[in-house]
Amino acid sequence: MANTISSRTYRDKFRQATLEQALRNRLVAEKICNVDRTDNKRIQSPYGSQPTAVVQAIVGTYTVADFTTTDDTLTVTDEVIVAEHIFDFEDVLTNFDLFASRTDESVYQVANRIDRFVLNNLCEDGTGAYTTPAGGFTTAANINVIMSNLISQVSGFDDVYKGLFLVIENTDMVGFVQAQATNGFNFADSALKNGFIGNYMGVDIHVVRTGTFASETLGTTTYTNSAHRVFGVKNVATYASPRGIRFEEKSVSLKTGMEVVTYGYIGFKLWAPKAALIVDITLA
Repeated sequence: MANTISSRTYRDKFRQATLEQALRNRLVAEKICNVDRTDNKRIQSPYGSQPTAVVQAIVGTYTVADFTTTDDTLTVTDEVIVAEHIFDFEDVLTNFDLFASRTDESVYQVANRIDRFVLNNLCEDGTGAYTTPAGGFTTAANINVIMSNLISQVSGFDDVYKGLFLVIENTDMVGFVQAQATNGFNFADSALKNGFIGNYMGVDIHVVRTGTFASETLGTTTYTNSAHRVFGVKNVATYASPRGIRFEEKSVSLKTGMEVVTYGYIGFKLWAPKAALIVDITLA
C-alpha cells in the first residue's frame, strides 16, 4: 500500500520554511543584533565593567582598585502575533492559492513588527546622539558630512571590527542615490548602472519603510522616535526570540475553514557598557 501524506503536513512544512526564510532574509534586526532563540526568558549581560590600566615607573608594586558590578538583563516581556480565519469557501472558490497568499502576508507582518520593535528600542536606548544638517539624508550634499560625523563617533573602540550599520527609511534614499552617483569614479559608475548601493564609506545601509521610526507604544514600551534614525556598531545589542516564530492552524466551532495564528515572544536589550556605540540620529 502506498504511503500518503496529508495536505496539512505539506502546509505546515511550507509555512515553517517560509517563516524561516523571511525572518532571516527580511529582518534588519537579524543583521545588526545578536539573536537568542533559546527558551531563556531572562538573559544576563555578556559584558562586564572595564578596569583602568595605569602606566607608571618601574617599581614592582601596584594599587588594587575596587570595582562594582551592575546587574543588566534582558527580560522577554512582549509578543508579536497575527491571527486570521480563512473560511473553507474562500479557499475553495478563489482563483489563486489563498493559503500561500495569506501565509506570505502574515510572515511579512510578523517580520515588519519585529523590526519595528527592535529598531525603535535600539534608537531609544542608544546614548550616542547626532543631529543632521538641515535637510537630513534627503540632501545629497549632506551625505558625506553626516557619514563622516557618524563614523567618527564610534571610531577608536575595539568593537568597530564587528562592522557598522545605518538604518534609514525609504524616503531618505533620495540623497544617498544622488550622492552615490556623483562621488568617485568606479563607485559612481556602479551606482549609475545598478542603482542604490547598500554600503557607503564602509557602513552597511539598511532601508526600512516610512513610519518604522515612530512615536508610539509597542508592547510594554513607549517610543519617541519620529524623525529619528539609528547608526552604530553591529552585534552590541541582543534581541531574544524564544523558540523562534511559531504558528497554529485549528478548527473553530460553528465556522468552516481554519483559524491560523502566527506568533512569537520577543525581548530586546542594548547592553549598558555598549550603549554609546549606538547613535540616535535626529533629522533636522
